[in-house]
Amino acid sequence: MSKENFKLIANNKKAYFDFFIDEKYEAGISLHGTEVKSVRMGKCSIKESFIRIENGEVIVYNMHISPYEKGNIFNKDPLRVKKLLMHKQEINKIAGQISQKGYTLVPLQVYIKGNLVKVEIGLARGKKLYDKRQDIAKKDQRREAEKNFKVSNLYH
Repeated sequence: MSKENFKLIANNKKAYFDFFIDEKYEAGISLHGTEVKSVRMGKCSIKESFIRIENGEVIVYNMHISPYEKGNIFNKDPLRVKKLLMHKQEINKIAGQISQKGYTLVPLQVYIKGNLVKVEIGLARGKKLYDKRQDIAKKDQRREAEKNFKVSNLYH
């Protein structure tokens, strides 16, 4: 993706900590006019959100889009259930994987691509507690190594 037509709006770092992300998909999102304006201003959060497939449609819950200040009567509920736009065969493929292997769908990031609002969703497996501990240990080791590297470079 080229940088000039890509603008990151919201990122879900917690998803990478809580889940193993096996596959990523890009989906459009069905929004109303004032919601799009609010997203363009960066007023969007996907921290608590999750995705379900219902009746062949991909739906995102708890995605918070703050009301647009100048929107008055046209503003929608910030936590309104929003439909994600994907191809039917993609939805069927994901639904099949979710039903058999204990996968779930999580939103990873919301961004603007060109002039369209897109959501990157991940097909994810839940991490067990010991997996999270391993991640924390790796992060601590990397941080320690970076600190030692900085210290050794100061004295040379």
